[in-house]
Amino acid sequence: MKIRKASGKRTNFAALILLLSCALAAGATAKKELTFKDVMKFRQLRDPVVSADGAWLAYAAQPDRGDGEAFVQSVKEEKSFRVERGANPVFSPDSRWAGLVVTPPALDLEKAGKEKPRQGMALVRLADGEIFHAESVEQFAFSGDSAWLAYKLFPEEPKEEKNQAAVGEEKKGKKERGRTLVLRNLASGEEVRIAQALSFAFDESGAFLAYDRLGPEETDNGLYLRLLKKPGCPEKAVERAQGVRYSSLTWSEKDGHLAFVAAPLDDRDRTGPGSLLVWNAGRERLRTAADEKSVPDRWGIPEKNRLVWTEDGQRLFFGLKPVEYFDREPEAKDEEPADGSALFDFEKILAKSEVDVWHWNDPLINSHQKKLWPRIKERLFTAVFHQKTGKAVLLAGKDVPSVETVENPDRALGLSDVPYLKEKTWDGDYVDLFLVSLADGSRKSVAARIAVSYRSRPSLSPDGRYVAYYDRGHWFLHDGRLDKTVNLTSGLGVPFGDEDHDAPSEPPGYGLAGWLENDAAVLINDKFDVWIFPTSGGAPSTLTGGQGRAEGRIFRVLKTDPEARFFKKGETLLLSMFHEREKHHGFSSARIGRPGATRLLEDKKKFVFRAKAENADVVIYTRESFEEFPDLWAAEMTFTASRRLTDVNPQIREFAWGSAELVEWLSLDGRPLQGVLIKPAGYEEGKRYPVLVYFYEISSYRLYEYNQTVVNHRPCFPVYAGRGYCIFLPDVRYETGRPGLSALKCVLPGVQKLIDLGVADPKALGLHGHSWGGYETAFLVTQTDMFACAVAGAAVGNMTSAYSGIRWESGMARQMQYEKSQSRIGGSLWESPELYWANSPVFMADRIRTPLLLMHGDEDGAVPWYQSIEIYLAMRRLGKDCIFLQYRGEPHHPREYPNKLDYSIRMMEYLDHHLRGLPAPDWMTQGVAYKGR
Repeated sequence: MKIRKASGKRTNFAALILLLSCALAAGATAKKELTFKDVMKFRQLRDPVVSADGAWLAYAAQPDRGDGEAFVQSVKEEKSFRVERGANPVFSPDSRWAGLVVTPPALDLEKAGKEKPRQGMALVRLADGEIFHAESVEQFAFSGDSAWLAYKLFPEEPKEEKNQAAVGEEKKGKKERGRTLVLRNLASGEEVRIAQALSFAFDESGAFLAYDRLGPEETDNGLYLRLLKKPGCPEKAVERAQGVRYSSLTWSEKDGHLAFVAAPLDDRDRTGPGSLLVWNAGRERLRTAADEKSVPDRWGIPEKNRLVWTEDGQRLFFGLKPVEYFDREPEAKDEEPADGSALFDFEKILAKSEVDVWHWNDPLINSHQKKLWPRIKERLFTAVFHQKTGKAVLLAGKDVPSVETVENPDRALGLSDVPYLKEKTWDGDYVDLFLVSLADGSRKSVAARIAVSYRSRPSLSPDGRYVAYYDRGHWFLHDGRLDKTVNLTSGLGVPFGDEDHDAPSEPPGYGLAGWLENDAAVLINDKFDVWIFPTSGGAPSTLTGGQGRAEGRIFRVLKTDPEARFFKKGETLLLSMFHEREKHHGFSSARIGRPGATRLLEDKKKFVFRAKAENADVVIYTRESFEEFPDLWAAEMTFTASRRLTDVNPQIREFAWGSAELVEWLSLDGRPLQGVLIKPAGYEEGKRYPVLVYFYEISSYRLYEYNQTVVNHRPCFPVYAGRGYCIFLPDVRYETGRPGLSALKCVLPGVQKLIDLGVADPKALGLHGHSWGGYETAFLVTQTDMFACAVAGAAVGNMTSAYSGIRWESGMARQMQYEKSQSRIGGSLWESPELYWANSPVFMADRIRTPLLLMHGDEDGAVPWYQSIEIYLAMRRLGKDCIFLQYRGEPHHPREYPNKLDYSIRMMEYLDHHLRGLPAPDWMTQGVAYKGR
């Protein structure tokens, strides 16, 4: 809008303000209702990366349905390059090029059968935006000096005229052969095509490209180099041999050492135990680091390996596995006698039997063994090769299967869950800890039977002297040199176990934040602050000066350099901040050795750190709220000036989105609770609205979260807000043995608060939950008639039958979930049968007077789908209003788009009928008869 300069005539400001107000009001009312078709076009921001110099940002924008695109844009200038269907961007080390995957068109993927269209690649020159495309690219990488790009093509598809039977025979035989590898000079654009390459790797300096060849004739099989610093990039053979598969090509960071595995290959492309070899670029010498002669008996080196050099190039970690886990050619079968006696040969008959023996004393139950078998069969047991001594040492073993790779020259940390495997069925995860000598593989016990969680994993100090671990509410420090353990956190008067833990198990810790240089101290989190514990035994202090607990702010150290093994004394660290009461986020800084946190950025928003440039003080983060999509922003480490870089979904401004606010109330037990209330756009005070209650456990942290605009098993909040709904997300706190009643005591008074505030229409209240929320929904309708209808997805209906069920996705038993975890019964079925009955909706189905919509995928690997059948059959037998949507072939969350859309539409129709009085569709009034599909 242009405003003219004053002309000397008196301006009627009141009239102007009125005119502007009317225009704004008209604009507000003109906003559209968000539909599912609109949702399909909203894009998610994926794979953001920043160049090493901090000058460029790349990311992908993928709609819920359809083709996405990627952008490479300047951080400081108005310059941007678009790549149609681009994804997974990476920058060259010198920040002058960007490489991206180009996904196939969505329509082609939709139409394709088993043979899916192949992805391609795009190369963007950042100086001018010129884009080079290559089709059918399986993998690509830049050289360390950014002079070269290598990309490997997918194998050529069989020609159509080839006899299909011949193709089938070919697949049964030699399955894996090399592909075409293309080496591109980035400066000139010239390319060299290399035939029959299976894998490749650049060295750090950009002097060499290593690749292994595996061709159908095997005459050129071997490991080769391209000498990239010499004119014409001549080829050099490191080793050539027929009947050998070369793999796991790995360069050291220093001195140009190339490690790889050479394994014998049979005529069906199966490899046996191989050899670990190291080629020295300086001496042009090949040596055997380990083979069948130097590794322990009955162990072998598999070709699918993980090789890791230490930074100094002195040690090479690699994997071994037991020889019985290698694929072997079955023994030749004797020809069957022609007299028919084979029909009565017990050995031959029983060889075809298909029986699984479930033994009571198996370490893992049979179903769990089956799911883990591919990982067990391919599991690598850590070993190390010492360059100086030429000695290879096995560090892990069947009794201590997990040993982590380390940079220090002395010790590694070993973990063993072997003694406690059986207890996984009903208890949880426990491990024994060991310090393992790199010199000879000997072990010293550190701790026994400690519970492990993703937040409280044990940690070895960078120099290998100390182990910090969490156990039963406290953090301990073990000194490997003195063989001494101390409790770091006792006597501080501050809990280090989860203060909000309400499951019947030991509370996990809040995690370890890192170590100081020279093993001087370890940084450990409590709920609010970060503590520094000197390993020498000095008094602990808080990095954040105790501000977290004093102000109700949760501080966490952000790893801006993911490769850094420790923090330096006096280093300034970037912290994330979350305000526990008010739910907003921010960034702060703290300096090691100077207690206290300095506020850098804080607002009534959610901020998420995404990346820091490797060689510049440029930070990339997202900012979001319920009404604001989490676009990318850039700032320097001080956050004195921030710049918004993306506007991924500008169409959001067209829709009546709604707004979110915090609601507080007391549970029926008098416990303070919080929840999020989402109000529709144009909300009118004094008008009562239909309310959809959607809950799980704790939801109030979502106050400033953008609700993901996708079609899935959850209600899309802005879609419902646009239709005049309020959405309520209440928190639930639990009491062991009474999970269902706990939900009731928290949710019902929260909904009553909305009624008392004049927000909720007491006759138009709906309830929705999925999985654990689905169980809670099914339970609540047995206890109250407050709700006009309810939707329960993947719900447990009968805890007595679910207790000894199987989570088929993992193969694990469900018993642990009830005794120790989310279901919160706190005892076994025979110890506390009354609690299982009292918390099972099916035993109280006769009390239900609320119409109930059930949804379950019949291949649900988490909650057996027969749990929904039990609820449905109970309500059907009682003549209760219940509809069950069974989605064929779907897991715990529907994956197929037609099913996700179908459920979303039916859910809305169901809620609209019961809460808004819209006509019920035929499927609700008449059902849908089975007609063969």
